[in-house]
Amino acid sequence: MIKIETPLTDEVVENLKAGDIVLINGYVYTARDAAHKKLVELINDDAPLPFDLKGQVIYYVGPTPAPPGKVIGSAGPTTSSRMDSYTPLLLSLGLKGMIGKGQRGEEVREAIKKYKAVYFLATGGAGALLSRHIVSAEEIAFAELGTESIKRLLLKDFPAIVAIDCHGGDIFKRSI
Repeated sequence: MIKIETPLTDEVVENLKAGDIVLINGYVYTARDAAHKKLVELINDDAPLPFDLKGQVIYYVGPTPAPPGKVIGSAGPTTSSRMDSYTPLLLSLGLKGMIGKGQRGEEVREAIKKYKAVYFLATGGAGALLSRHIVSAEEIAFAELGTESIKRLLLKDFPAIVAIDCHGGDIFKRSI
């Protein structure tokens, strides 16, 4: 297992290969469909974003509310392809990583190579287990979206697999 820290640098991203198992540490931001749409609207309006994209990782998750005594509720990944239409723009502005589940479209795979980024897979259906690796959660934008608001999460040894690397490696394209 490879331990990595956020924000991600080009050097870290360039050393990751499809199939690597990683433990992610540091801050990431949550965003699903509705939050992505709002981010792109802000970009198109030349308005400030709720966080600087440079070097950051977005986790495609809409966590459930925290039960008593917990930092967060279940926090499993959502289907990443739903964010494909927004992803190349965000990568062009410095986003370095995404965490989700499922395959990505060709345009996203090409943008990952072009902008030296990485796509991680988290285990679908394991949201309760994954939430144990979230040390803190703070809502930072779009509270009106409820569970789909943007949150800043602090991760500790969050397990993921490099699905698409910046060299064109893609675990979905490998022959077994």
